[in-house]
Amino acid sequence: MRNAGPVLVVENLGVTRGGVRILDGVSWSVRAGEHWVILGANGSGKTSLLSAITGYLTPTDGEITLLGKRYGYSDWCELRKQVGLVSSSIRQMMADDEPAIESVISGKYGMIDLWRKISRADRLRAGRILRQVECGYLAERPWRVLSQGERQRVLIGRALMAKPRVLILDEPCAGLDPAAREHFLQFLQRLGRRRNSPVLILVTHHVEEIMPVFSHVLVLKAGRVLVGGRKAEVLTTRNLTAALESKSKLGRLSGRYLLQVSASPNVVI
Repeated sequence: MRNAGPVLVVENLGVTRGGVRILDGVSWSVRAGEHWVILGANGSGKTSLLSAITGYLTPTDGEITLLGKRYGYSDWCELRKQVGLVSSSIRQMMADDEPAIESVISGKYGMIDLWRKISRADRLRAGRILRQVECGYLAERPWRVLSQGERQRVLIGRALMAKPRVLILDEPCAGLDPAAREHFLQFLQRLGRRRNSPVLILVTHHVEEIMPVFSHVLVLKAGRVLVGGRKAEVLTTRNLTAALESKSKLGRLSGRYLLQVSASPNVVI
């Protein structure tokens, strides 16, 4: 599938709300086989870009084409099923008493707190997916007793249940302790390496979360694309200093990135 064609094309995308330009002239293309990271400081437009791609935020101008279908000319509710989303907003809506296997099944139907009768085929497939996300042992455990790391994996399983072509991970490590975060990142590495893995799009502002499996990086600043392309070309001290508007130094250790940022002496925290 690698380089088989564009999965997502964003052309000159703009979003204005209340007289404020949230996104301005954003252009971006994602091809099959690529795994992307979206980086940017708070307020750079990361969440707004995701909301526009998934059809929850209507663009003011520009075009979005997903899997060959153009926004405004296709049934985006149906097309949205091809995009898996793992975010804190979904995590907070899950039913406390729902077993993990039912949480996974709910992804096929786009439901929260699954109420429909579960078929044997769905249960078997959900069990396979739980094993795929290395959580087979959690099948009958209710949501309320799962750890944060286990919940993130179950939500990925939930997204995979719909057989998405694209899997968006919106700051999935938020709230994880250092050990849980590392276990989760190693899991993402394995997931992205698998044959027929969906395109992964990781949204973060921590470069240490960029695993080797991610091939490309898009850096946003004030609603615009600062730079985008292959990871090795985009992740530089100069680019990150510009994105964060703070003196930065990018390093690498054992194939992972490290970032040192010097706080301005004029900034009081």
